[in-house]
Parts: sequence; C-alpha cells; structure tokens
Amino acid sequence: MLWLLVPFLLYVGALPFVNRVRPLVLGMPFLFAWLLLATLLTPVAVWLAYRGDKRKRVS
Repeated sequence: MLWLLVPFLLYVGALPFVNRVRPLVLGMPFLFAWLLLATLLTPVAVWLAYRGDKRKRVS
C-alpha cells in the first residue's frame, strides 16, 4: 500500500526541487522530463501495490 505514495511524492513532493528549465533532458526542460518519468512510473507503483495487497488476502 505504501507504493501508492510514490506517485504522490513524484508529482507533488518533489515539485519544488525539480521546477526548473535547465538542464535539458533529451531536449526537454527538466520539469517536463520529470513529469514524464513520474507518469511512466505511476502504473508500476499501482501494480506493485495491487500485487502486495493480493498476496495479503491469499495468506
């Protein structure tokens, strides 16, 4: 269940630290690259939370 904190921390918690244009990452501003990374990691975190919850119910 703690995996669901990962997207929150990536989007909201780290925002004051990554809110900058430079450096460029693959030609994108750093903030845009950070949000893209957070968007790609969110389904992984939800899947890990689901997987962990599913194991607790079976046991």
